[in-house]
This record gives sequence, C-alpha cells and structure tokens, in this order.
Amino acid sequence: MTPDASDFWFLPLGGCGEIGMNMNLYGHDDQWLMVDCGVTFRDIDGTNRSGYDVQMPDPEFVTERREQLQGLLLTHAHEDHIGAVALLWRRLRCPVYATPFTAEMLRRKLIEHGLEGKVPVHLVEPLDRFHIGVFDVEWIPNTHSIPSPCGLAIRTPVGSVFHTADWKLDPDPVVGHGYDEEVYKQLGEEGMNAMVCDSTCANQPGHSLSEGALYDGLHQHISAATGRVVVACFGSNIARLHTLSKIAHATNRHLGLLGRSLINTASAARASDLWPDVTTLVQSDHLGYLPRETLLLVATGSQGEPRTALNRLSHDSFHDLSLEAGDTVIFSARAIPGNEDQISSLVARLEARGITIITPESSDLPIHASGHPGVEELRKLYDWVNPQLLIPVHGETEHLDAQAELAKACGISRQLNGRNGDLFTIAPSASIRRGVAPTGRLGVGRRSLEKIG
Repeated sequence: MTPDASDFWFLPLGGCGEIGMNMNLYGHDDQWLMVDCGVTFRDIDGTNRSGYDVQMPDPEFVTERREQLQGLLLTHAHEDHIGAVALLWRRLRCPVYATPFTAEMLRRKLIEHGLEGKVPVHLVEPLDRFHIGVFDVEWIPNTHSIPSPCGLAIRTPVGSVFHTADWKLDPDPVVGHGYDEEVYKQLGEEGMNAMVCDSTCANQPGHSLSEGALYDGLHQHISAATGRVVVACFGSNIARLHTLSKIAHATNRHLGLLGRSLINTASAARASDLWPDVTTLVQSDHLGYLPRETLLLVATGSQGEPRTALNRLSHDSFHDLSLEAGDTVIFSARAIPGNEDQISSLVARLEARGITIITPESSDLPIHASGHPGVEELRKLYDWVNPQLLIPVHGETEHLDAQAELAKACGISRQLNGRNGDLFTIAPSASIRRGVAPTGRLGVGRRSLEKIG
C-alpha cells in the first residue's frame, strides 16, 4: 500500500482511540512522514495485566517501508510523544526533528540506549518552514503543559493538514513561547484541507485554566500548612515548578525535587535556559535533616504509578525522608482515565497515616490546569483555522465522539472518526478505510521488545 502523487493520507498507528503512545503517519507520492513516537505505561483497559511496564505501538507497517520514511517529527517532549524514539530508532533509521527543549529531553534518552551521536537530530524553531522529502512542513507554536510545543502545518501539492498535537490556548504559559492567534488565522486564510486535532478534553465545557492562574491556590494551601508539604504533579511540568519555586521563596520553605523523571526534566530545562535561579533548592539527601515545617517537596506519582516518589513515600520506603501525621500532600494534577483505582489506593495509604490530602476537587481555588483544550478553545480554533475536514485523535472513544459532534455543530463540513490502523484520505477526496494497517503493541522485555497479544 503506497500513496501516489495524487494521494495525501493520514494513518495513525497509536494514540487514536486511546490516550498515550502517539504514532502518526502522513503519506504522499511514495513517501511517508512520522509525527511523534511515544509510549504508555498501561494496557488498553487501563490495567497492567500484560506485565510490561513500558509499551508502545508496533511500527511494523512503517518499518516494512523504511526506505520511504523521510523523517520523524516530535511535537513536544511528553513521554507519550517521544518515549519510544530511542527504543525504536534502530528499526526506523530516519532523521529526527525537534525544538531545542524536546531535543534535550530526547538526547538524555539516547544516551541511556547508547545512541548519542548516532541519531541525526535536527533542531527547529517555531515558525521554521522547510521541505522534508515531498512534504512542506511548518512548525506552528502552541501552548501545552510542557515548554516549547508545536503543531505542524504539513503541505503537499494535492492537500494540506494542520496537525495540532497536544495544545491549549494559554495566555500565560509561564515558561516558553506562547501561541499567536494570527498564525492560526493565516492557516485559515490559506485554506487547510484537514485538521487532525487533540480530543482529550473535548467533552469538557468552557476554557482550560492558564498555568499563570495557579499561584494563589497553591500559595494558600502551602502557606497554611504546618508540616511538610508534598505537591504531586507531572514531572514534565516546568511551569508548575516555576510557580512552586516562587511559593517556596515566599513562604520561607526549602524546595526539594523527588523522583528521577522530575530531576531529569528540571536538568533539561536548566540546559535549555528554561529553569529559574532557585535559591531555596535543596538536594534530596539533605531533606531529612531539615525541620519539617521548612520543606516544600515536589514529587512524581500523581497517577499512583508504582515506582514513583510519592508511591514510595506512601509506603514509607523513600530512602531520604519519611512523611508523618500532620504533613500535607497536594495533588496538582487530575486523574488520567484508567488510573482512578491506583490513585484511590495511594490516597487511602496516605490518609491512614494521618496525612492531609488536598485535590483539585477539594480546593476552593484552582491548583491544577489541564494541558488540553475545552469546548470553548476548540470552537475558537475551528473558527480561526476553518478546516474542510476534522479528524479527532488523542482520546478514548468518548473524547473522539465528542469532538466529532462538536465539529459538526460548528459547521465543519466533514468529520472522519476512526481508530488506529484506519487509513484517512485527505486528498483527492475525504474518506476512511477501516483496519488497513496492522496495529498492536510492543512491550519492553528484559532483553528486547516483545509483541503483546
């Protein structure tokens, strides 16, 4: 199956009908372009019954066509978008394109897998535009819950698409570049045949909160606490770390980072000039010697993941310090669908030890902001870009269905709602063929990648 000069195809191999492990292909004139290459940490039903802690899409379809693969474009540095690159690159063997922070995060993964200097990584900046094979690619700056994300305008002689990747409309992202309404409107004026769009919060009314709106709520809870405070958030959220570093200074607390991924991300941000000068930052092995009322700790594990810092704290097995009755844990994150049970177990263990729990639902002021657009933001982007065709991705069935219905209600003439392995034709005419490409998962085994199921 090969696209000819009159074809422009979209083929998701991961992340369409599920949240996580994104892998997308665009095809035109005997060539393919890959967008993102990520992992997930659970099975399709939200459990981990397979026993593989790290899983990714099976790239069999494209590895069989490796000579036609022109490049891999990384939209941002979240694990579900870059986590499989180092694991799969030997099968892909194509150039990689990324903005500087994403490239720095990737570089650290390549070192772990003995690939530093072997993978051709090309640095790009927002609004860069150039050809990769037959594809004319432009990097469109957007905002998300990690620094320097970009969407992609991909143009061919027969059709064009705006691939949003993960996004929101954040007027104050705290760290990194913002978005430009005029850039989106220029895409609309040019005319995009299709928009492939993030659906994660398409069933949520209103507009997502800005990262800049969280200071007051977090400050309120931290300043009122009498013991240690642990804030659980996603380890990649550098903007949240900026906010918490300011609060640590304002409340005379020492800031500590707990968890390998959090420390690694902060180090990458420092290397990319995205990390502030934090005078209160203390190394993890010193935290146990400081008075508990002087500590503000940021920890990985907001989703109840078994090997994270917060999970170990809940079992009193974290090597540098222990939590006590009267300490406070603030969840500055909401549950990803499928993680509810393990989060509930984590909270129960902490509460049984007399630790105060504060969640976004129990706080009277906002302490978490989603990285994905609600209905109001989707409406705005539809109006600005005005695509002829909407393809919802990055979501489970309820999210994809919600976005397809919203796009129809907003007057977008066509919606194609499919799943991994379905072939979406953007040109010469909009259509969908179900189950064209093989899909599946690979799990990280002890010595190699292994097929699951």
